Amino acid sequence: MCFIRAYLRASTDEQDAARARHQVEAFAAERGMQIASWYIENESGAKLARPELFRLLSDSHPGDVLLVEQVDRLSRLTAADWERLKAELAARRVRVVALDLPTSWAMATGKVDDFTARMFAAINDMMLDMLAAVARKDYEDRRRRQMQGQAKAKGEGKYVGRPENKRRNTRIASMLAAGTSYSAVQEATGCSRATVAKIAKRVNAAA
Repeated sequence: MCFIRAYLRASTDEQDAARARHQVEAFAAERGMQIASWYIENESGAKLARPELFRLLSDSHPGDVLLVEQVDRLSRLTAADWERLKAELAARRVRVVALDLPTSWAMATGKVDDFTARMFAAINDMMLDMLAAVARKDYEDRRRRQMQGQAKAKGEGKYVGRPENKRRNTRIASMLAAGTSYSAVQEATGCSRATVAKIAKRVNAAA
């Protein structure tokens, strides 16, 4: 029996990675699917190194389903990194099902004959490639506009950068001071390991 493993991602610690949980749950319930486990993280989709995504893949067995809200939650990767991730998915025989990719829905339950399954898999691979490329272009376009906006603001003396989440960072510092592990801090606060490491460095410098 295959397992449905849901993956939720947001790009920054200020965003709620679990915001789409109800929508993903509703999609699964409508199709009689039961989600076996959730993997939630705050990491950029442009990075291949995502601990929770690779924990999901490590936990998976052949035929398991990786369920995501949108393809861009799985990938805003460069072409080379996307090929590496696809190779990992193929090696583990994990099927990707995305709410914004109707061609993938038939693979969610596995209730199709072998010929139909192979046809849908071929079409789905092509659509995944296309949506992954669109997601990467959208990422690059937004980054370019952001950098242009920052450059303009700096030129006008108006750029101050992203405000620090002081309440969250104080909590992280307190947990680290109490001896809490990085992984436990990440799980409790929903922040990235890089953020925990940054706060730890700050705490050590002040000690």
